[in-house]
Amino acid sequence: MIAVMNDHLELATIRSWIDAAQRVTVLTGAGISTDSGIPDFRGPQGVWTLNPKAEKMSDIRYYTADPEVRRLSWQSRLAHPAWTAAPNAGHHALAALEQSGKLHALITQNIDGLHQRAGVSADKVIEVHGTLHTVMCLGCGWRGPMQHTLDRVRAGEEDPECLACGGLLKSDTISFGQQLIPEVIDRAMRAAREGELLIAIGTTLQVYPVAGAVPIALDAGARVVIINAQPTQFDDVADAVVRLPIGEVLPGLCGVDSEK
Repeated sequence: MIAVMNDHLELATIRSWIDAAQRVTVLTGAGISTDSGIPDFRGPQGVWTLNPKAEKMSDIRYYTADPEVRRLSWQSRLAHPAWTAAPNAGHHALAALEQSGKLHALITQNIDGLHQRAGVSADKVIEVHGTLHTVMCLGCGWRGPMQHTLDRVRAGEEDPECLACGGLLKSDTISFGQQLIPEVIDRAMRAAREGELLIAIGTTLQVYPVAGAVPIALDAGARVVIINAQPTQFDDVADAVVRLPIGEVLPGLCGVDSEK
């Protein structure tokens, strides 16, 4: 295993793996968006680390049972940094990887839409935890643009109801206690199996079934590169582990000389 802290020769080896691959599958977590001003969840400055009560807003049981949790959730959505965040060097590097013809699929645990804004084709992005940019009804399944509902919150509705059926609205994201969408997970795991190289970026690899992409890729004979500030459970079996900042190291690995 290559463990990269600051050795440019070892980074060059990883770059050679990317250059040689025809199908690179990428898995991203919250760590790739922290440079855009969107905090992660479990890191030292993570949302749940600093405010454990915030985790309740991500639990469907509390969300459906407690109007106060929903009111706080809508205020949190209103102030979410995703609305003003811009893609960073890491996002742009992965867009460049697609432009080179090597990106097979981009599996993301993020809900911020920054990969698409950076230029990655929507059909390449597999959003396993949904998207903040859409609102959905827990009653009838209606979906619509999030900003339309946020306009209602700005106008004074603390806990807006579905206009179609009166049901509870929430972001079209997967909360704790909610079922993942089987077709989306199947597509993600298939992409992990089909790649010659899997690069896991900014994810603790703690959440299943998404974390299972790593052993699936390894079983299929792919190389695995992990780029993350904190240790993960798969570091020992990965071909390379990189601890350098994502925004500094990823552009070079993907053939981008400078941040856009």
